[in-house]
Order: sequence, then C-alpha cells, then structure tokens
Amino acid sequence: MQKQTHNNSFKISSYYRNLVTVTVVAVYLLILAGGIVRSTGSGMGCPDWPKCFGQWVPPTSAEQLPEDYQDFYAEYRHQKNLKFASYLDVFGYSEIGQAILADESIKEEAEFNVSKTWTEYLNRLLGAVVGLLIVLCVAGSLKYVRQSKTIFALAFASLVLVLIQGWIGSVVVSTNLLSWLITVHMMLAMVILAVLTGLYFVVNKKSRIKKIEGAKSKNLSRILLVAMVMILIQIVLGTQVREALDVVALRLGEALRGSWIEGLGLEFYIHRSFSIAIALVHFYLLYELFKQKNSLDIIYRNVKILISLIILEILSGTIMAYFAVPFWAQPIHLVLGSMIFGIQFYIFLQVVYSTKKKNKREYAIS
Repeated sequence: MQKQTHNNSFKISSYYRNLVTVTVVAVYLLILAGGIVRSTGSGMGCPDWPKCFGQWVPPTSAEQLPEDYQDFYAEYRHQKNLKFASYLDVFGYSEIGQAILADESIKEEAEFNVSKTWTEYLNRLLGAVVGLLIVLCVAGSLKYVRQSKTIFALAFASLVLVLIQGWIGSVVVSTNLLSWLITVHMMLAMVILAVLTGLYFVVNKKSRIKKIEGAKSKNLSRILLVAMVMILIQIVLGTQVREALDVVALRLGEALRGSWIEGLGLEFYIHRSFSIAIALVHFYLLYELFKQKNSLDIIYRNVKILISLIILEILSGTIMAYFAVPFWAQPIHLVLGSMIFGIQFYIFLQVVYSTKKKNKREYAIS
C-alpha cells in the first residue's frame, strides 16, 4: 500500500502579506517624518499630546489661542512631568526625575509657529496611520493563530510596542525634547522595526533560500550580529551629534550655519570615523558571501543592496558635514540608517532560516 503523505501547509493571503508590507513601509515613512520634525525644529510644535493645542485639528494662527497659552501649556507639561517623575521614583530613578523637575529649560514654552505646529501634526497623523495598520495586522493574524502562533505574537508585540512608543513620545513633548528620551524613543523605533521585519519575513518565508552549512552559517550570523550592534551604536552616536548640533545652532544662529560642524566636539569625529569601520565590516560580509554567491544568490543580492545603502548613508553624512547641514539631508540620513538596520535584520533572519531543517509545516503563499 502506498504511504499517504500528511500535508500541514496553510495559505497566507496576498492581502495580509501586502498589509504587512505597507505597514513596514509606513514605519520607514514615519521615521522620515520624525527626521523632518527634528531637522526643522518642530518637535514642540504641539505642546500637548495626543491633541495639538487641545484640538484634534490644530490652529492656523496665534489669534485662535488664549493670551496665556504659553503659561497654560507650560503648567500642563509640568503636571505630566510630575507623573513621569513619580514613575521613575517607583523604578529607583528618583534622581533623574528630580533633575527633570528642577530643569528650568524644560518649563520654557515656545511661541506658536504655524509651520512647526503643522509639521508636527502631520507627523502625528502618520503615526496614527501606522498604529491603525498595526491594529489591522493584529486582527488579520487571528486567522492564522492556530497554524502559526508566531504571526500573532509578532503582530501583537508590535502593537504593544507602538502603544509604549506613543506614551514615550508624549513624555518627550512634556520634557521639552529631553535628549536622552529622544534616544530612547529612537531605539524603541528600531525594536518596532525589527519586530515588523520579523513579521514580514515570516509571512513571506517561502523564498528560495538554499541551505547553508553550519560553520558558514555561524560565521555569517556572527558578522551580521556585529554589524547590527555597530549600526545601533552609530544611531545612538548620531542622536548625540544631533543634540550637540542643536546647542551649536542655538549659539551661532542661522547666519553662521556653515560653521555649525566646526563647533561640534569629539562625538562628531567618533561618529564620522565609526562609519568607516561599519563599511569595512559590511564589505567583509560581501566578500564572504561572494565566495558562495551561486548557492546564496538571494542573500548575496540583499547584501549588495545593504552595501549600496551604506554608501548612500556615508554620502548623506558627507553632504551634511561639508555643505552647511542642509535640512533635507538630515531626515534622509536618519531613514537610511534605519533601513540599513532593517535590511541587516532581514538578512540575519534569512541566514538563520536557511540553516534550519525543513519544518513539518510550511507556508504556501496564495
């Protein structure tokens, strides 16, 4: 008697795959929008959250606001900071909380600026769209929860992280763009990006990736882990350079924009030099894959894309350093760095998946 094969395959709809793809793209667009907010100094365009000047649609002129709006929103933010300080106290960080409350610069309220207000408002609208897309990803994942708990877990984790990110964003506003909180905000964005990249990989997992031998896989995995850690360090260094640049810009003014880079300290030179080390690690990764490009053509192609992004990232950094920090180059620099990390993580998942034995259950894409 002929043995009957048992098929546990299930189909992931093209609708859900497209939804996840759109969500990942929207996150990159949100990071780009955040970079525009940062480069234009619009972070405090809305002094409250989630509304903007207490309205779902912000005002277009200062005449639409009460005369004492600056005092009102300064006090509003102070009350939020009191709550945040109490949370820090619970977790044993009371000194940080007290430092926030004692910092008079945090209490300063900027004058209404219509362009900055609407720049920040549009950024928040895009954030709301991303949140809605993630809710749809969670709802869509329920269809596959019996066949793959991983899909639901990743979608749900991204939703939880986005909610936390929204709360941290509100604290960033209440603390008047406190520097270390901006860094935390950016790092959490990278975590969200990694989770959604993982979801994208899972729902598209049936790609023609050939098996990698154990020793070669470990070597590639190690290189990729080092590369990911390096790019995350570089992103943190970049946020510190940006914070220092804000201080220099405030001191020198727009008229001396060409001298801003000269006013930066050691963190800028570390950030610039570290980019060379990152490039070298990735060229080594490309070399290792080149030796087996025939069997790993998909991964090899993705690493070439990764190298291209790194070259563009270095180019955008060079433009900022030698062409008076044009505002358009800063958000591009930021989103390129995020894309580098996202593709690094995707390639890492490809390498890990290619070393595993064929699962009993496979994904069939409709």
